[in-house]
Amino acid sequence: MSTHKGTIYRVSGPLVIAENVRGVSVYEVIEVGEERLIGEAIGVEGDKAIIQVYEDTTGLKVGDPVYPTGQPLSAELGPGLIKSIFDGIQRPLPVIEALSGIFVRKGVRVTPLPRDKKWYFIPLVKPGDKVIEGDFIGYVNETEVVKHYIMVPPGINGIIEWVASEGDYSIVEPIAKIGGKEVSMLQKWPVRRPRPYKEKLEPREPFITGIRVIDFLFPLAKGGKAAVPGGFGTGKTVLLHTVTKWSEADITIYIGCGERGNEMADALNSFIKLIDPKTGKPMMERSIFIANTSNMPVAAREASIFLGVTLGEYYRDMGYNVLLVADSTSRWAEAMREISGRLEELPGEEGFPAYLASRLAQFYERSGYVKTIGSTERTGSLTIMGAVSPPGADFSEPVTQSTLRLIRALYALDVNLAYRRHYPSINWLTSFSLYVDNVTEWWSKISHEYSYLRER
Repeated sequence: MSTHKGTIYRVSGPLVIAENVRGVSVYEVIEVGEERLIGEAIGVEGDKAIIQVYEDTTGLKVGDPVYPTGQPLSAELGPGLIKSIFDGIQRPLPVIEALSGIFVRKGVRVTPLPRDKKWYFIPLVKPGDKVIEGDFIGYVNETEVVKHYIMVPPGINGIIEWVASEGDYSIVEPIAKIGGKEVSMLQKWPVRRPRPYKEKLEPREPFITGIRVIDFLFPLAKGGKAAVPGGFGTGKTVLLHTVTKWSEADITIYIGCGERGNEMADALNSFIKLIDPKTGKPMMERSIFIANTSNMPVAAREASIFLGVTLGEYYRDMGYNVLLVADSTSRWAEAMREISGRLEELPGEEGFPAYLASRLAQFYERSGYVKTIGSTERTGSLTIMGAVSPPGADFSEPVTQSTLRLIRALYALDVNLAYRRHYPSINWLTSFSLYVDNVTEWWSKISHEYSYLRER
């Protein structure tokens, strides 16, 4: 870990090269300039570090200081996530609006989760109990529909020496002591590191979206991964909004990655007004939004993707079925292309970096239906749907082709169907699902004619 203050050597858009920083690790958070802008080291060469800055770098100059933190980019996990609206690096946008107005001011620092809010904690263990990582210590009612379980953090095992009595506590107050270590309701987890699980299972149950052409013809399984490619105006965003609103997910996470701000505003507005038919409560009571729109720094698109999947894994570990929607992974790929170009790396096809497919894989492969860690038998799922925006509806372009190798369900949107106002414009000849055999047994319990009718 480095605490040595360095200086800026060169600035190139969202990239900053700093010198005299020794001992810095790749993906370590580095604060840049007098305003301490949040950045992440994406390359280290001797005592120089290449920093990807997640805020506007206008005004930075050679000689300005940089401050290594010794910590990776991490997500705060705990009560207060549901109903939140974050930017790509988990800053709560409603709190920032109260501080700096409708535009995010450079260098503004706000904790992702409120430290002053009290949560009514109900313990589920007692002193003397033996617990392992992933076990439930207790719970709080995060919203009227989501019970937030407080879990033993990964890496901690032992005997419960002390546990807080039922009552109101903030997320930073100790609620238990396990093997000499105090545990609070707040956990931090590096966004680029997948959270652990016991075993990844083959998906067997369909993830019901409420859209007939998907559920019947091209089913998606719980813990599955799917892509929605389509040209401009074919209805990608509307389809993803619809799935997010009406699917059977316990928790929904919507990432607006580089798309227009009005689309995000529309989703937020409808989620506040819409009533969930299962619970009778507003949809917002089980939703998290990450708003990283097109007018925000491009570098933060990558952070928003990995932040969203980390939050999804956290609720999966509680035993919930989580849906993560990313709109759109193409905007993230375009950000990668810009960063790669500024680094003067050897370009791949159409100027995208050679590591495009591996970065997409790091995201999609964190989906899954798993046995969670913990001493009790518990399963949870994280289902991922990512929109792809191929220019000119050309599905042969690199982002679509790289995504096709990773996903197991494709909902290809057709320009001609969309122009004929046939929505959702899912082309039934181009689309496919590799989950059909997985879910046939489940469907046969509903109707023994499922396979016959689908094949017809």
